[in-house]
Amino acid sequence: MVIPPPVRPDRVLKYLKPYVLRMHFTNKYVNAQVVHTPTATVAASASSQEKGLRLAMVESKENTRDVAAAAKIGKLLGERLQAKGVPAISVFFKKEQRYHGKVKAVIDSVREAGIELV
Repeated sequence: MVIPPPVRPDRVLKYLKPYVLRMHFTNKYVNAQVVHTPTATVAASASSQEKGLRLAMVESKENTRDVAAAAKIGKLLGERLQAKGVPAISVFFKKEQRYHGKVKAVIDSVREAGIELV
């Protein structure tokens, strides 16, 4: 027997945040992904480790870990979210993350791509 999920009123659904942006920065790369929390699946992701993007950045002598790379990752992630039909996301900050530098570049680029932040 399958138990259906609970029916929530519209006022509750309005404030749920099913799509969450998570960012991870290493000494070499920038990674960002949007997770659909009710199903725990990745809706879209972008990374400077992706072969096509990494090769293009290396050929043009760009860095794969700086603020400009973070802005490119945010723009690419925003385009992929638009293609999937995700209208809005919320942002998950780790304890040590602040809204400046690479974090700000990713978030602003996603916002410029047309994704609303909740």
